[in-house]
Amino acid sequence: MDLSNIFVLIFLAGTAFSFVMDMILERVDFSFRKKHGREIPEILTGHVDFETLDKTCLYEDAKYHLWIPSAILELLLTLYLVFCDFYPALFERIWTWTDNSFFVAMIFLVLGGIPGALLSLPFALYSEFGIEKRFGFSNMTFGMWISDEIKGFLVNIVIFAPLLLVMTGLFKYASAWWWILLGCVYFIFSLSISIIYPIFIAPIFNKFTPLEDGELKTRLEELLEKCGFKASGLFVMDASRRSGHSNAYFTGFGKSKRVVLYDTLIEQLTIDEIEAVLGHELGHYKHHHILKRMLIMIPAVFAVLFVVSFLVKLPSLYTGFGFNFIEETVPYQMMFIGIFLMSLVFGEWGTLLSPIMNTLSRHDEFQADAFAKNICGTGTHLCTALVKLNKENLSEIQVPKIYSVFNYNHPPLLERISALKD
Repeated sequence: MDLSNIFVLIFLAGTAFSFVMDMILERVDFSFRKKHGREIPEILTGHVDFETLDKTCLYEDAKYHLWIPSAILELLLTLYLVFCDFYPALFERIWTWTDNSFFVAMIFLVLGGIPGALLSLPFALYSEFGIEKRFGFSNMTFGMWISDEIKGFLVNIVIFAPLLLVMTGLFKYASAWWWILLGCVYFIFSLSISIIYPIFIAPIFNKFTPLEDGELKTRLEELLEKCGFKASGLFVMDASRRSGHSNAYFTGFGKSKRVVLYDTLIEQLTIDEIEAVLGHELGHYKHHHILKRMLIMIPAVFAVLFVVSFLVKLPSLYTGFGFNFIEETVPYQMMFIGIFLMSLVFGEWGTLLSPIMNTLSRHDEFQADAFAKNICGTGTHLCTALVKLNKENLSEIQVPKIYSVFNYNHPPLLERISALKD
């Protein structure tokens, strides 16, 4: 590694900045929780009790104390892999096995991810079978956990292998315009996944059954019709098989759109409250939040790829991290390495964008809450639903403002309730 290289310096600065920022934010939240975590806000008097808040603090503290060694070891591993030239050595070894650029890229990404996966393994196991089980959330067996991990790995391979194949092909056959074509492929790929996911991918991990006939189904179908939302069906997901956490969401695109309710959500909320939660999700649809987000992200993706198309041609990007080649220009076989290094160099600086993205997301959430209040005729049921979900998931009720700005893409509970009451 060349410590005088500009890309190396940006990588080291970004890694240090992100680590220190995360440590400060988590410490601020921990200190705030010790001081105010067990206080019952006046607006929630009668809705939450000290026992629930105490359990929430213990749950969040347990996750925080596990996160500290995980973050430190992850930092040390990242620096070690870069400083010991692990990635150049891995690339050279794979190149002796095959000179096919697609297989080189695929094998490099798989083998390059093994050290991080091995490091995270004990923390993931303790989180699932230590913390989550201790606080009554996890219903996983070890066999089920292993099965999910294997399924997840295979699904990722099947999904991203075609995208990687197209990318390496564009590097070779469309060297001047690969970034435009790759942006178009990425856009089509994203739309395709949104259609395929609810029908073929999600059922690999969970069982989805149509919502049974009854008052709940009738009320929800009437709400969907009232909002002009056409879905392929209302489905219940067997979330309780794995976890006690609850949620509801829309998934799919076009005719594949479907409404999914966790079975835990149905158990925890009343019909009025479930209707209000669905009203909130419909608010995102009626305000075109997904479309608006896409209109922002698509130009951003093309802009980033345009910049990347110049930077991946700079030999200094590679030589700074220990990669060497004879040619004066970067060969197309190594351009995927350039994209990998770009993510390494600039990835941690994404922390600076978090407040902007979170602010936009929270604006959408407030709009969706207001829509639910209007369509349901009252915000009371959404308020009680939010409180119940907060309690059942042991989520923090109060957090420092600076922490929510960087880490919350949804408004904190008290802000949402205050807005609904206003």
